[in-house]
Amino acid sequence: MKVAIAGSGALGCGFGYLLQKNGNAVTLMDYWEDHIQSIRENGLTISINGEVDNAKMTIGKPEEIEDKFDVIFVFTKSMGLRSMMEAIKHTIKEDTQIVCLLNGLGHAQTLSEYVSQKNIIMGTTVWTAGIDAPGVTHFMGQGPVELQNADPSQEEAARKVEALLSEAGLNGVYSEDVHFTIWRKACVNGTMNALCALLDGTIKEVFESSQIDFLLNHIVSEFAQLARTEGVELDVEETIVYLKALALKVGSHYPSMHQDLANRRLTEIDFLNGTVARESEAKGLEAPYCQMITQLIHAKEDVLGISK
Repeated sequence: MKVAIAGSGALGCGFGYLLQKNGNAVTLMDYWEDHIQSIRENGLTISINGEVDNAKMTIGKPEEIEDKFDVIFVFTKSMGLRSMMEAIKHTIKEDTQIVCLLNGLGHAQTLSEYVSQKNIIMGTTVWTAGIDAPGVTHFMGQGPVELQNADPSQEEAARKVEALLSEAGLNGVYSEDVHFTIWRKACVNGTMNALCALLDGTIKEVFESSQIDFLLNHIVSEFAQLARTEGVELDVEETIVYLKALALKVGSHYPSMHQDLANRRLTEIDFLNGTVARESEAKGLEAPYCQMITQLIHAKEDVLGISK
């Protein structure tokens, strides 16, 4: 199968490597020149759950790619999704499936401006990743990649991508309610990502804090309150149990928002806690913890001199 990875940072490289290893024709697309040149000259060096390998992979900027693909995985930052879709329009066929595993909320609406609902597969992943140097990445996890077509009647398309991922060792799972999964993943990022970024700690360090129960309860409650207005029921206690169990599995990891600030990149906070704060206010609800977290992350971006 011809597969493209649109946004080939750490997570995209991990997916691309495993999909290629399983026999698929994979093309990485990115804009980071040093990363592109390193992979072209030296191959991708990747550590997967501690095992290191090096693989030759095709990579280029979206505008340089002439092929059309059966499946395109988008792994941009949330704020880069629209510009990436503009850049890859020429690589999309009538039946190309666009798989979106991005953090945050509201991405299906953006994708629907470029392809029909039947070609959009939404999902989440709990795999974690990081870039150690241009062309050198690490990839960790064992959890599921949950998927469902944006048009639930198109189950067959999502099932094919589920099989594609599972055969590559990426644990594809068909979801009967991807909206719930996306909201729960947003809670993961609105807690783990945001708190680790603000407190400058690993997930393990932050989740061992004496204040973690208080913080999780308030943040998750605000996510659950807004999700309910969209017909998604998030049980606060159950979600907190899920978060703590996940923290035990990936505790040594610095999540992506922490990595963004460390590398002086803009964060995705506006698509996580920022969305909860903004949409809650629009609906007459209160979300003071998400609002404060959003303001603090933006303040830290300002202190670090990160420009929008």
